[in-house]
Amino acid sequence: MGVSTSTPEKGIVLVRVDFPPVNALPVDGWFALADAVRAAGRDPQVRCVVLAAEGRGFNAGVDIKEIQTRGRDALVGANRGCFEAFSAVYECEVPVVAAVQGFCLGGGVGLVGNSDVIVASEDATFGLPELDRGALGAATHLARLVPQHLMRALYFTSRTVTAAELHRHGSVWRVVPREELTAVAMESAREIAAKDGELLRLAKAAINGIDPVDVRRSYRYEQGFTYEASVSGVADRVRDRFGREDQ
Repeated sequence: MGVSTSTPEKGIVLVRVDFPPVNALPVDGWFALADAVRAAGRDPQVRCVVLAAEGRGFNAGVDIKEIQTRGRDALVGANRGCFEAFSAVYECEVPVVAAVQGFCLGGGVGLVGNSDVIVASEDATFGLPELDRGALGAATHLARLVPQHLMRALYFTSRTVTAAELHRHGSVWRVVPREELTAVAMESAREIAAKDGELLRLAKAAINGIDPVDVRRSYRYEQGFTYEASVSGVADRVRDRFGREDQ
């Protein structure tokens, strides 16, 4: 359980997340993920990172129960941890391929939205149930996956969108049967890793430099409203309701 790193092929690092039962990451998990991605990107021998997860879903966001148990310390920690993990994926010195299966919710959208290439299984769904969970945030990253008005509709309704729909919007590169997900993600990573390593790093920096939106600043702005919702009591009210419905 936790975050593991392996090198299945030369030039490719596989970072895998495993936090049963649903990959809702605790505070330490977000920081561990950030550290693993940054370390992989710093290695001059690495040309591509594959971000994947064990279990039935890619990521269910933050561990709400940890926040309910530990209170404000966990909230601040989750905010900082998510920011670090999302930034690590975006700032990784080499391209990041996300291999997404099952549900990709909340913080999962933050990770995927900052990845460079997305490969998803046919059963993958993406969404921000934040308004149902007493939280805000990651609209910055959902906006990188779908057009503006669809982003707003998904955000305000807490609905999800399928991998096939995202493929039609051009944000998901390939949609494959679940049993082929890892192999296809590695195939994409292998194609990237075949390029010149130094040129790849220059290309990643150049592409980030021409982004129309500074995702770090934009997400940090969203987090201010997340914290305001918490200290005002609104978030606790919604989280308590979610906790009762989840029982």
